Amino acid sequence: MNLPFAPSPVDTIADGITDRTARGIAAAVGRMITDGTLAIGDRLPTVRDLAAVLGVSPTTVSEAWQSLAAVGAIDARGRQGTFVRQPTGPSTPRRYRRVTEGPGHFALDLSTGTPDPALLPDLGPVIARVSRQSLTSSYLDHPVLPELEAHLRSDWPFPPEELTVVDGAMDALDRVASMVVRLGDRVVVEQPAFPPLLDLLDLLGADVIGVPLDHEGMRVAELSAAVALGVRAVFLQPRAQNPTGVTYTERRAKQLAAALAKSDAIIVEDDHSGDIASGSLVSLGAYLPHRTVHIRSYSKSHGPDLRLAAVGGARDVVSGAINRRLLGPGWSSRILQAVLLEMLDHAPTIQAVATARSEYARRRSAVTAVLDAEGVVYTGTDGINLWMQVADERSALITLAAQGIGAAPGEPFMVQPDVASLRVTVGLIPSNLERIAKVLADAAGTVPTRAGQR
Repeated sequence: MNLPFAPSPVDTIADGITDRTARGIAAAVGRMITDGTLAIGDRLPTVRDLAAVLGVSPTTVSEAWQSLAAVGAIDARGRQGTFVRQPTGPSTPRRYRRVTEGPGHFALDLSTGTPDPALLPDLGPVIARVSRQSLTSSYLDHPVLPELEAHLRSDWPFPPEELTVVDGAMDALDRVASMVVRLGDRVVVEQPAFPPLLDLLDLLGADVIGVPLDHEGMRVAELSAAVALGVRAVFLQPRAQNPTGVTYTERRAKQLAAALAKSDAIIVEDDHSGDIASGSLVSLGAYLPHRTVHIRSYSKSHGPDLRLAAVGGARDVVSGAINRRLLGPGWSSRILQAVLLEMLDHAPTIQAVATARSEYARRRSAVTAVLDAEGVVYTGTDGINLWMQVADERSALITLAAQGIGAAPGEPFMVQPDVASLRVTVGLIPSNLERIAKVLADAAGTVPTRAGQR
């Protein structure tokens, strides 16, 4: 019987696979699809044939095929065989849903990772002032208000080759990742990482490598090892990292830049906390400006409903995102941009953000003082979130829920399995800090302390 498509030689595929785990096989085949070695419509070898050539279990190859099928990269057609198709991505953000879909409502929900509404600036006076301005409404106007662009450029951590404004940090990550990452590309993220970013990279079919953090940021040796494998992009949060609260030091940024200088990887920095972070902002763009894209969000500091984030840096990436956006929304609301611009120069707003920053630091300090006294292991020193080790994740969540307190499970934040942990948004604890911290400590149970984790 004549087959509708010529089968791809099994040896050609096997030669491109160096990591013979299910994940490694899926990533390698994904890269072959991306670079054209495997074309859309090509028939893949059978599971048993490829397993025999690789010297692995058919179950291993089957798991790799399942991973590729989950992002729509291959299509199993029964007796006809399995064929390469245009990747479509998985259908659901599974990690994000695990964080947001808890067992119910809590008297004190510390699972959200969101700012305290009581500490956000008052938008009323600013909106009143903006309403008296004459704003343009032409589709042909520049996507960014010129005055806002000038303000952003003056405050950017390095001179950006191109700059734009989009609808929040996740919109920025989505647009940048879609420009940079292709099926099978190796991508570095922090371990632990922000679950929606991991879901996004899963959708793009990336081969995600988690690099652990210490108190200065991403660890250099592990990043260098990943770079040696060939990395397309590195995603990091330079201050108040979510979930750990780690802020990068200038020394570590310089070390990471030196390691990345040996590659052509694009660096994507997500400064999601902005001005409510207590730590100083450092950027790898100071060393690698032509390969760095920096994202500055104003949701946590100035208001989630502003839905604005600035994106600036490497011209090819940012310009590509701007041009692609012309086929969609085109620009972010210039009315909201005018509100943000007014807030950035509005003395009461500046004071409100400074007050929030100080209050978040006070709340975190009060909670960690109790955790220190109780011997609970936690990480970081900055921001509204705290990453707390627990003896057992499920038991800790149940213990907290019995006290009317919600926390986020740690597993969705992890690229690879690690010590059981919870993310606790301590910035949302308005009062009774010591009492609630003691409840957190009791829920943590007994976890052996490892050097250098506090």
